[in-house]
Parts: sequence; C-alpha cells; structure tokens
Amino acid sequence: MFRLLPRCRGHASGLRCGPLQSRCGKLSPHQEIAAVPHYSGPLLTRPIAEALLAARDAGADAWTGSLDLGVSIDNVPLQSEDWQWRGLRYPYPPTLKDRTIYYRDGEEFAPAARYAGSLIKLVPTEWGAPTFEIDGIKMLPTAKESPVVDARRKVALVEPRGKVVLDTCGGLGYFAACCLEAGVARIVSFEKNADVLWLRTLNPWSPDPDAPASGGRLQLVHADVSQAIAQLADASVDALLHDPPRFGIAGELYAQAFYDQLARVLRKGGRLFHYTGSPNKLTSGRDVPREVATRLEKAGFKAQLALDGVLAVRR
Repeated sequence: MFRLLPRCRGHASGLRCGPLQSRCGKLSPHQEIAAVPHYSGPLLTRPIAEALLAARDAGADAWTGSLDLGVSIDNVPLQSEDWQWRGLRYPYPPTLKDRTIYYRDGEEFAPAARYAGSLIKLVPTEWGAPTFEIDGIKMLPTAKESPVVDARRKVALVEPRGKVVLDTCGGLGYFAACCLEAGVARIVSFEKNADVLWLRTLNPWSPDPDAPASGGRLQLVHADVSQAIAQLADASVDALLHDPPRFGIAGELYAQAFYDQLARVLRKGGRLFHYTGSPNKLTSGRDVPREVATRLEKAGFKAQLALDGVLAVRR
C-alpha cells in the first residue's frame, strides 16, 4: 500500500520525500511532492474588472461579487483609485483580455498562463470552476456543466469512500477534490507537467494537499505516471481514475503495456474509470473508446462504455 511520510526535515525547500512504496519496498528518489502554498489574492476576469469599474463610476461605495472564481461572494469597498479585498488594497486594472484569468503578481495583474514549449493557460468558465488549455486545446469538458460536476459524476463510478485511489493524471485536481468530498481514505495523484501544478496553486477550486480540509489524505506527486507506475506494489490500490490527454498527445497512456500495469496495481474487484472523450469516428477513423475497452479486457478487466469513457472492473 502507499505510505504516508512525514515532512523530511532535511528539505529546506519544503519538499516531502516520496510517498510511494515501491515493489521492492524502497522509495523512489524522484517521487517528490511540492508543498507550494496556494495563491490567496484576488482573481480577475474581464467581466469582473469591468463590473468593479462600472460600480465605481456609478458612485457606489462597494461592489458585491466573487473575486475567487465563484468560491465565495464578498462585499468589496470601492475608492476612486483602488478597491479593498480581505484587508488589502488593489488598483483598478487596465483593460483585460477575454477568456483569461488574472492574478496579482507583485505590482500588476498578470495572466494565469505560462509558455515553455506549449502555452498552458487557466481559462474561466460560466460555472466558476475554470478549465485549462494547452496550446488552445481545452483539457476539460465545460460546454454543458461545471467541470467539478462532471468530475463528481465520474468519480462516483469508482465508489471512492474508504478506499485508496490512484489518480493517474491529476490536472487541476477535480477528480481528487471529488474523491475527498466523497470520503476517500487516501488518494495519490500524479501530474508530470510543472506548469499545470503551478496553475493548481492559483485555482481556488483545486484541492491543496497541505490544507486542513484535505486531512492529509491527498498526495500530489510530480512525476510521469507512465514510468512511475512500474514502482508501485501489486494490488496496492482499491480504485483507479485515468484521465489522460488525448491519444495524439499521450499515446503511451493508452498503450497495452500501461494498461497491464494498471491491472497489476489494482486489487481484484477494483474499479477503473478511463476518460476517453467522444472523438469523431468519421474524421479520426478510430473508435477510441472501443479500442480502450478491448485493451483493458486483454489486460485483465471487464470493461464497458460509460459516460464519456470506459468503466472497468479488475477480474
């Protein structure tokens, strides 16, 4: 099983030693969890910034609304040159771009985005909880409902209460948040992209492993699960959540070898939900959900199509 480890006193940077017990009982040296505090300042979008300015220009002494993407509603005192939120004053921002979330970076409001070979960006939605994009490709379904509501329905399929859950591709952490909400015993979430981990620290909807609300049940691992999974012990998890990027970006996470590893680490009778989306078979020439189900069956699962993915049970 996974082991929870105390904070290593030798890590002045605040990193924890690796939480994963390997097949040989030793800990992998590259498995580390970054203990980075969540951003606690205001988050602005263009509509919110315009609403603040409109209220000021109308002579209002306060504006009521959300400055944390809908997590809470606050009464924001307004002055001619600045506004106040949770005890601190902030200047009115210049014109902001659409479909962009801004955070306070030192002396200015900066986009919640980074470019390091790919542009990774936190993107607002009408539901409050944001999605994110990589080079303009949206990573979470948000057209019909909140990504948190979508995640909650998928998480329910693996019945996480009281279980040890492996979350292979953590993203913004909505699967993890829903598992915590549902009473998971422990969830270990992998994410290999450092910029996505940074977005999580800005997003108030992303669970913070070090927050009291997590109760020490969430471990966030900065590692490539396609490689790290080989070090996990046999039958060491009770349920699996697998939400990989699309096949063209991360084909290794759809490979038979990886599915064999998923079967190895999951106990018999354990459930797996594998998100596939609904790629257009006419344009792609492939039926990805059916291909996934076939490979999972070969790996030792009983699989069926469910929601926008595949639900499988370890035989």
